[in-house]
Amino acid sequence: MYLSDIKIWNFRKFGEVEKDGETYPGLSLSLNKGLNLLVGENDSGKTAIVDALRYTILTQSYEYIRLEHDDFHLPEGESESGRSTNIRIECIFRGFKDNEAKNFLEWLGIEKGKDDFQYYLRVFLVAKRKEGNIYYDIKAGADEEGMQLNGEVRNLLRTTYLKPLRDAERELAPRRNSRLSQILDNHEAFKDKNEDHYLFEVISEANNKIKNYFKGKDGNGEELDDPNGKKLLEEVNFYLEKFSVMNNELNSDFKIAQLNLKNILEKLSLSLRSEKTGLGSHNLLFIATELLLLKREEYTGVRLALIEEIEAHLHTQAQLRLIDFLQEEASKSGIQLILTTHSPILASKINLKNLILCNTNNAFPMGPEHTELESGDYLFLERFLDSTKANLFFAQGVILVEGDAENLLIPVLAEIIDRPLSQHGVSMVNVGNTAFLRYSRIFKRRYIDKGILDIKVACITDNDIKPDLYKKEDEKVKTKSDIEKDQPIEELREHRKSRLEGQNVKVFISPDWTLEFDIALSDLQRELFTAVLHAEKIQNSDKIGLTEKKREEVDKKIDAQYKEWEELDVPNLARAFYIYKTLMLDKKISKAITAQCLGNILNKRKSHFKPKVLQDEKLNYLVQAIQYTTDQVATV
Repeated sequence: MYLSDIKIWNFRKFGEVEKDGETYPGLSLSLNKGLNLLVGENDSGKTAIVDALRYTILTQSYEYIRLEHDDFHLPEGESESGRSTNIRIECIFRGFKDNEAKNFLEWLGIEKGKDDFQYYLRVFLVAKRKEGNIYYDIKAGADEEGMQLNGEVRNLLRTTYLKPLRDAERELAPRRNSRLSQILDNHEAFKDKNEDHYLFEVISEANNKIKNYFKGKDGNGEELDDPNGKKLLEEVNFYLEKFSVMNNELNSDFKIAQLNLKNILEKLSLSLRSEKTGLGSHNLLFIATELLLLKREEYTGVRLALIEEIEAHLHTQAQLRLIDFLQEEASKSGIQLILTTHSPILASKINLKNLILCNTNNAFPMGPEHTELESGDYLFLERFLDSTKANLFFAQGVILVEGDAENLLIPVLAEIIDRPLSQHGVSMVNVGNTAFLRYSRIFKRRYIDKGILDIKVACITDNDIKPDLYKKEDEKVKTKSDIEKDQPIEELREHRKSRLEGQNVKVFISPDWTLEFDIALSDLQRELFTAVLHAEKIQNSDKIGLTEKKREEVDKKIDAQYKEWEELDVPNLARAFYIYKTLMLDKKISKAITAQCLGNILNKRKSHFKPKVLQDEKLNYLVQAIQYTTDQVATV
């Protein structure tokens, strides 16, 4: 059996939906049988989903859980009087084997499956808020009313839960009701809790030896040379005698534990053999211990674990090893895992089909039945969706670009126009020049009636149409005039957009050829010219940076070139062609280094360049993309 679906009405950020006179859950989420990884920015609802599950099916640690006033949904912009008075959370379990179904017969429903009829179990929490008090029940059944679950059945539904910022060392240390003792008490190794268990013999022997020591004797009852233990106990008992009332004399003995299994297990600790271990290693030990409960051989309850911030205290390689193991374990052993993470490393490593993106009061599974991704897209993204790209799952907006130059330069332009990407939660993702379609489909849902992602995605791409000047370089090349004979360029642009755009994905195409060529046509031409010559000297030098002498040489060369152009009345198009084609491309000057140099030049005088960037038609597509993803209406 596994948790198939969770539905939430009016719990925290998830409200409810009114449609055609019917009330629908604010969140209706389908889960995978094995591994589920919840990702998303802060306050996107990951913890709310985990807590909704904990409150409904409870936890193996028997922690105290109580609904609070703030758990009732308060619609955005509403005053306190608009806070909901009802909560409903439904957990639906499917996939029952016969030996599992027998435990829930009174509460099971039957539905038509793919091939035959199948069991399902619907467990729900219903809560009301009235006159400052909160009342709630947990029931189960196929109808709306359901029936109360007895204690034995509720125990079979309890989930393993690891909270964020967990103190793994404390949880595995000896103490009353320690998590370790709870895990061991439920394990098959301790199913026989009578006095025949080997641990009873061990503790009984230890207790006797300790008791003898404080009587001044060894394990064989012989007198010890060291009487200090005996004197200590006699002194304690002397005080107790003075404190006692008549006919009720107090007395004491030292021992390790009372001779019952619960007390014995509470005295045990589990620690790593090496003493030089940190929080990350203890976290791994704690997770390993919790897996004991999930893999009990004869257990017929739900095998579900909720782990918040699975990456807690773990470095990169440890995260990768852990998620690799858990992904494989969940696929083959019948356990179900629901994890939350803020780690792009984990988000990039996991199979995309197992990922659930939490966004604006909704949760979006990334399986093929939910997205517009094709089977080939999943294989491609599995190969190339690395940690630098996976930050898109935690963003409020995303800009997809096709090269290093855009990746370096666009954040600088955003700073200049007072739209810093980091402050607006926008991630830059360099996808290469052929992968826009694959990455954009991540953000497009197959069925929009179930909601769409409220993440604005801008795809910035080159027009890739060479100017007619290129004919002087190569007569065989198809240039702007050649292309327009076959089809208007604007139609070609619209066709490219139509392949990618949809929902919140928009495409921004350069007006002419490439990013660098369009900048060369703009009011930033001289700055690009300078950056190209700086880049040439940097990539041809073993030294880092430029000397003042080299900067002066560049400035003189540029002054001379502009003087010549002005004397010959060279048009702007030819100047741009020289800077981009003759200098950059023909001399193979690095686009990335050039962009870095240009960024440095622009950063020194942001306020000076701001009006130029905002008003230049050649840079307009970049400005629009930045403004779109930062929720700013384009003004140029």
